Amino acid sequence: MEVKPNETKLISPFLVFFLMPGMQIGVGILGFERVIAREAGQDAWISVIISGLIINILLWMCYKILGKGPQTLDLIAIHQDLFGKWVGNGFNILFILYFILIPIILIRTYLEVIQVWMFPSVNVLMLLTIILILVYSFVVGGFRVITGFFIIGLIIGSPLFLLNYFPLKHAHFGNLGPFLDHSFLEIMKACKKMTLNYLGFELILIYYPFIKRREHSQKWAQLGVVCTMLIYLVTIIISLAYYHQEQLKDVIWATLTLWKIVDLPFIERFEYIGVSVWLFMVLPNVCLGIWAASRTAKRVFGVRQRKMLVFILLVILVSCFFLDDRNRIDRFNTLFSQIGFYIIYFYLPLLFIWQSIVYKVRGHKP
Repeated sequence: MEVKPNETKLISPFLVFFLMPGMQIGVGILGFERVIAREAGQDAWISVIISGLIINILLWMCYKILGKGPQTLDLIAIHQDLFGKWVGNGFNILFILYFILIPIILIRTYLEVIQVWMFPSVNVLMLLTIILILVYSFVVGGFRVITGFFIIGLIIGSPLFLLNYFPLKHAHFGNLGPFLDHSFLEIMKACKKMTLNYLGFELILIYYPFIKRREHSQKWAQLGVVCTMLIYLVTIIISLAYYHQEQLKDVIWATLTLWKIVDLPFIERFEYIGVSVWLFMVLPNVCLGIWAASRTAKRVFGVRQRKMLVFILLVILVSCFFLDDRNRIDRFNTLFSQIGFYIIYFYLPLLFIWQSIVYKVRGHKP
């Protein structure tokens, strides 16, 4: 089934550059250091590079999957084309659930940061409702509005990366040695732990038809992933240089803790500013995940996207409300990371291979 959105709903190819790091840099960057340092210690930065390069390869596979068909396709149409209507829609429903998990993880983790660092007694239900109302207003605007929100979010949030200057004054780069002190298996385990932080690029499988001159967007998407990798790389190197290795393994929010040492004459607790500004980085991610889920549901069930949007927001509201303590949130993050790991590292390559076989049998020429 060919997908032909109206010309007014399309975005320029270079805007995909902003969608990649915008989607991949969410709440995970605020505390990913501890997770990978537990596996690879001072060699954790190597796992960031390896993971980033693998994501570039997987993104290339996504573009090959999307470009092999004779028509403009998205993941929904590809599933139906390769597996038939019923089996294909079964896979599509699973992806709807996966896309819904993305905003649940992002919103609930961000609310936990607010509870821990700013307002321990905040009314989570009230704050959650306000966020979802904001999300609704952006998602009904369509994909172009969400893309613009990504750009605004990156512009507002990018100055926070300049705060790395302050921990650099107290850094001990000797903490990065000895080099390659951990085994290949330990580094690869750290790569697996990085999965959650690199997820989001796979949404190209849904919004691909909304890109003008789609074949020209891959270079921008690849550059976007490289940008993400560099941001994570700089962050982990600074954290390894600032914290002692054993100390880093116990710091839950390493990046947030670094913000506490920011010394400005007109601000006493800069982490409050940082957490507040970070909302502009998190909200676009939530919007795109919900947009992808509602659009997929619309294509599968034939229901208006706005109705599906309201239903999905209610599901997120209820789900986030029941994730009411740190252990549940941590287990949920771990579960989602494992699901994402199998989707991008196993399902996408298998879909790539299966599509090649099916099209070769049918005699399609990409």
